Amino acid sequence: MSSSVSDRTSTGELPTVRPTDLAQARDAMRDAARDGHRVLVRGAGTAQCWGAPVGPVDVVVDTTGLDQLVAYNPADMTVAVGAGMAMADLQDRLEGQRVALDAARIPAGATVGGLLATADGGPLRATYGTLRDLVIGVTVVLADGTVARSGGHVIKNVAGYDLTKLFAGSLGSFGLVAEVVLRVHPRPEASRTLAVPCPVTEAVTAAGVVLASPLEPVAVDWHDGRLLVRFEGTTAGAVTRADKARELLGRGDVLAGDSEEAAWSSLAALVRGGEGQTVLRAGTRPDQIGELAELLHTLADRHGVSAALTAGVGVGVSTVALTGGSPAGHGAVLDGWRARVLATGGSVTVHRAADGLFEVAPAWGPAPATAPLLRAIKQELDADHRLAPGRFAPWF
Repeated sequence: MSSSVSDRTSTGELPTVRPTDLAQARDAMRDAARDGHRVLVRGAGTAQCWGAPVGPVDVVVDTTGLDQLVAYNPADMTVAVGAGMAMADLQDRLEGQRVALDAARIPAGATVGGLLATADGGPLRATYGTLRDLVIGVTVVLADGTVARSGGHVIKNVAGYDLTKLFAGSLGSFGLVAEVVLRVHPRPEASRTLAVPCPVTEAVTAAGVVLASPLEPVAVDWHDGRLLVRFEGTTAGAVTRADKARELLGRGDVLAGDSEEAAWSSLAALVRGGEGQTVLRAGTRPDQIGELAELLHTLADRHGVSAALTAGVGVGVSTVALTGGSPAGHGAVLDGWRARVLATGGSVTVHRAADGLFEVAPAWGPAPATAPLLRAIKQELDADHRLAPGRFAPWF
């Protein structure tokens, strides 16, 4: 009997297949296609609440068994891994190098494949982008069991259809990510963060000043009333550039060690959210963040909800956490704020929904102009719409 995963905190009640290599992953998807089974592809489960709730499914394909280190070439600065490997585990196995990604879900066990399927990123996106930008090759298994590959193990090899961009942000609706080849970077010796107390409206201007300088910060975010500007490199280099940034802006404190870690950990905690919260991720132009922050707090006050915001002021990615109040209040804030973001050409994704939210507000707003293309891709890759059914409803 089919079961819905939308009202569960785990998938333990559903039949689960856990492949440990590509052949088993192929067979799992092929068997599901033969039997007409609806499938939920699941890694560590750290983003199962993203988007609309998944409807009834017949089987879960658990990718965490695909956790092999396939190939690591430090000299070429590439690593190939099974998509079910936890990103934190991969980082521990790299020698003086790192995957330049600091998404908030990584400490919670997020897998490499899951981070690609969600197009997730953290403050380092200002310099390195999201995981999509670090992928140079990918192997996927489509709904019918077909194995498809693009890219390779060498950075200069970009031939072939770009499955990476296709699967980034697909939330498990287009297929199973089985193996990923990543570009790695040298692990920095040290970091320093300049913390400047200011409202978010001033943070956008201050960030522009720093970004226009030759100081090259790797992350520029506003959180909890402070602009956080991170510098990495040698100890002397990070210290010097943080001090020069403070001189440039005329204020601020340089954080190091525990105080620096605490500042960024607090930001990550807001991004992850917690039980009872509604968490939204928005992408906008950086110069619109101030206006949208003011609107957010106006809406929250009007509807009896507490709202907290953190913003990547250099790239225009903001995360909002709504707490307290009623589901109707959360829904009203979501609808009003999303409408304004969309009107300015931005996007909003629900990363976590308070109980009852989707009874009063849709998970997705009006269909974007790209919806026909998305539907065509879905039809091509999953004609029976068996993968993650409902995740992008009502778009497809």
